[in-house]
Parts: sequence; structure tokens; C-alpha cells
Amino acid sequence: MSAIIVAVAGMIVFALGYRFYSKFVAEKIFRLDPNYVTPAHRYKDGVDFVPTNKLVLWGHHFTSVAGAAPIVGPAIAVYWGWLPAVLWVVLGTVFAAGVHDFGTLVLSVRHKGQSVGTLANRLIGQRAKILFLFIILILVLMVNAVFAWVIANLFIKFPASVLPVFIQIPLAIWIGTAVYKRQKKLLVPSLIALAVMYIAAVVSSKVDFLQIDLVKYMGGAEGAGLFGLSAVSTAFFIWIVILMVYVYFASTLPVWRLLQPRDFINSHQLVVGLGILYLGLLFTNPTITAPMTNATSDVSWFPLLFITIACGAISGFHGLVSSGTSSKQLNKETDARFVGYLGAVGEGILALVSIIAVIIFFPNKDAFLATYSSFGAANGSGLTVFVQGASNLATGLAIPADVATTIVSIIVISFAATTLDTSVRLMRYIIAELGMEYNMPKLSKKHVATSVAVLSSAALVLLPEGPNGFGSGGYLLWPLFGTANQLLAGISLLLIAVWLKRLGRNYLVAVIPMIFLLFMTLLAMFKQVVYEWSWFGSSSNWLLFIFGAIIFVFAVWIILTAFSALSGKNDSKLSTDVED
Repeated sequence: MSAIIVAVAGMIVFALGYRFYSKFVAEKIFRLDPNYVTPAHRYKDGVDFVPTNKLVLWGHHFTSVAGAAPIVGPAIAVYWGWLPAVLWVVLGTVFAAGVHDFGTLVLSVRHKGQSVGTLANRLIGQRAKILFLFIILILVLMVNAVFAWVIANLFIKFPASVLPVFIQIPLAIWIGTAVYKRQKKLLVPSLIALAVMYIAAVVSSKVDFLQIDLVKYMGGAEGAGLFGLSAVSTAFFIWIVILMVYVYFASTLPVWRLLQPRDFINSHQLVVGLGILYLGLLFTNPTITAPMTNATSDVSWFPLLFITIACGAISGFHGLVSSGTSSKQLNKETDARFVGYLGAVGEGILALVSIIAVIIFFPNKDAFLATYSSFGAANGSGLTVFVQGASNLATGLAIPADVATTIVSIIVISFAATTLDTSVRLMRYIIAELGMEYNMPKLSKKHVATSVAVLSSAALVLLPEGPNGFGSGGYLLWPLFGTANQLLAGISLLLIAVWLKRLGRNYLVAVIPMIFLLFMTLLAMFKQVVYEWSWFGSSSNWLLFIFGAIIFVFAVWIILTAFSALSGKNDSKLSTDVED
């Protein structure tokens, strides 16, 4: 079967979803008001609250949510066959992710730009708010660990990508200064920056001394590293330290100085990258060699498929971005449909091509089954297979193989980096909010909260436990990341439903995907906590068990409270004003 058929079918559904379903939700359910004074204007401070052109904001929002997860998750989930993965990505994006991302953005805009964690207080009570904030805190902590782990490992595997990725930082600062201080246009400078990055990618792919290979500098994989570690472990440690220093500054600088221009550059990079992959698909017309369904799987797809593919179908982290940073930059309320729903569609498009890149990579079905021999093997191979498969699509456009591999790795790393520093910024907000809640004003200060976020993230990712030894904390937490992420999405949909019910509007658009998602996720988490991460497992299982059990109990508590509000049993709490 031609992979083009799958791609075209998916794109048609995405287009129809944005054209008709998102319009229905915007006009009939959320009833967007072009004259509403958004928090970006009402609380404009030049740091976090900054009115932003919808194209620029879409770039920031899209690249913040489109990290490595919509690549890694689908690349793993094809283990159960490409058809279940494609169906969940396409239908999940249109009916769940679009409503969730769009809804959390509008909900936050209508409530002073507050995060979904804070809004839980107004919608379902103070106790639920505190529990929800702790769930979010644990989730963003895991996001930091997972994405730092991914970036560090990709730097080690693809050293030619290091120079182009780091060149982007001074370019973004230059663009941010030119646009904000000198009122210059953003488009042309960002395209120039993108061209410089890709020129650097070509040159570094061809010139060995421009490839920053820390393992090679220490004598290769068998060489001796620092502190008694191997060369690979030392390289990993150094990259984590560098990344943590970077995110400290990136998450404390004003959004216009680095975050917005860098994300706008990456939005172009994403468009270019998707263009290369989809054009490569068109020119090469590859055949799908992976099975439609995998009858030999050692782990059932139900319900694990729906947590393995989180970003790319629906993701709770998107709601944190929508309500944490994007809502503070929305220029007009009517821009929310473009930023929120279309941002979700963009991530669905990325997830779809991620699936396609994997299922056309292998010469035949037996080769696929040999690599994806078990669910554990799929976890270990998915990202590498995607990079190789995507590179094969790029070579269909006469791009040299080494350059294609570097460009694909740059795209993955850039998206992971945007998610990482946005996540650290969100974690800073949450820590500061908890500091105010528990009367610890020092914790509410920007640099104190950021230091706590960075140091705890570094400690988690550098855990010496797990199947890969030193520094596999991020790898270890990947399965729990999916369940926590989907639980957060389900609870956010529940908050949207409660808000819509207060307004007397049709809340089924949020309730139906919410019920489906919470059922699948709670079932998956229960199975993992009770059956797979047993009391008598290894020390790495202890970590998963503790994190998983805390999140599961908190989530059930919040859901019961929220359903009570949704059913009208707490009507006295619903009498407060719900819009600014």
C-alpha cells in the first residue's frame, strides 16, 4: 500500500476538522468576541504579558507543544501496527486535542491569563487546585527530565547537529531585540536565521572539526571520562549541565528576547521540515512495509496505545502552554482558534509523518518485526528509526544522506529544546504560585523558583538508575510521562466542561473526549502501578511506583470533586463570576 494514500487521507480529515468543527466550537460553543480585552493588553508588562501577532504566537505555541513527543510516541506506538496509530492521531487531533488546546487557551484568556491549575480553584475548589498544581508540577518535572535526556543523547549520536542548534540562540536574541526595540519586521530576519542554521548544518555535516563530539574528544566510546564515568556518560553529564544553564536563562528572560523569536524561527523550521518530508514522500512514493496490525505483540494495545501517543493526539502539556504562556500573549480573542486549534492540527500532521517515516523505513515486514520484537525494543528503537526513516524521505529530494540526517536531528532537537525551556518557565510559575499559597514568599521570587526548577530537573535526569545506567532518569520516566500527560488533559477537559456548564452552553464537545481519555488513562495507570511496578521490583520500579501512585490518587480525588461540580451538587460554588 502506498504511504501517500495514508498521508492524503489524514490531511483531508485535518483540513475538514479545522474548517468546520473548530469553526462550530469557536462560534457556537466558546462564542469568541473580537472586542474582548485580552490579558496581554490588560496586564501588559513587556515580560510575560505581551500582545503578539497571531502568526508569531502560533509559531511560539506550535513549537512549544511540538517537541520530541509527537515523534517518539508515534514511533513507538507503530509496534501495534500503523492503522491503530494513524486512527488515534487523526481522530484524536480533530475531536480531542483541538478542543482541549483551544479550550484551555480561551478559558485562561477569560480568567486573567491564569493557568489551568489556578483555575481549578474557581471551578472545582481550593483543595482540588492544590492537588492539581502538584500533578502539574510532577508532570513538568518529568517533561524537563525526558526532553533533556532526549536532547543530550541526540547531541551524542549526531554531533553535527550541535553547531546549528547553538547558532540559533544568538540569532534569536538579535531578532528579538530588533523587533521589540527597533520595531522591525520579524519574517525576513527569521528566514535569514533559518538559512544560516541550514548552511551550518551542511557545513558541519561535511567538516569533521565542526562536529562537537564530546565522546570522540575523550578517546571514543571505550575512552575514560571524568569522575570515574565512561566517555559516553561524561559527555551526557556535560550536555545536561549545559542544557540546564541554558534553560535557566531562557526561562527567566523576557519572552520577546529569546522565546518568541526562537520559536518563530522553529515554526519556519517545522514548516520547512514537514515540507521536505511530505515532498520526499510524494517524490519517492514509498510502500508501507510495516504491518497494519501486529498480531505478535507481547503487550496489548488496549489501553496503552492512548498513553503511548500523547502529544500528536492529545496532550495535557498543551493545556499548560495554552494557559501558561500563550494566553498571556494573545492579541485578540478571535486569534485563539488559529493559535490553539490549528496548533493541535500542526502537531497531528507532525505525528502522522512520524508514523509514515517509520513504517516505510524497513525493506519488509520481517525486518520491521525484528526491530520491533517487543514493546521494550520499540521504546529503545523508535526515535532512531524515525531519524533514519525521515532522512530517507529527505534524500528523495536529492539531499545528501549525511546532511539529511543532520537536518532531521536538528529539527527534533530544536523542538525538544523549545518544549524544555517553556516547561521550565511553567514550572517556575507553579513553584511561585505554591510559594504564595503556603506563605513562602522567597519561593515566589523568579530566580529562586527557577533555581528550584532547574536543580530538581537536573537531579531527576541524572539519576543513575534504570536500564541504561547513569543518566537514564528521563528514559525511566517515559511510560509515566504518558499517563500523567493524558490525565492532565482529561482533567483540563473536565475544567472546560464545568466552565461551559456554568455559562449554560453545550459542554458535550469537552465531556465526550474527557470521559474516553480519563477511562483509558486511569485504566492504563492502574495496570502499570499495580501489576508492572510491583512493591518487590527493582529500585527503578520504586521510583515509578511512588510517582505513579501519587499521581493516581491525586487524579482520582480531583476527578471526583470535579464531577460533583459538573453534576451540580456544588452549585453554591458555581455562583461566582466566571468571566472577567
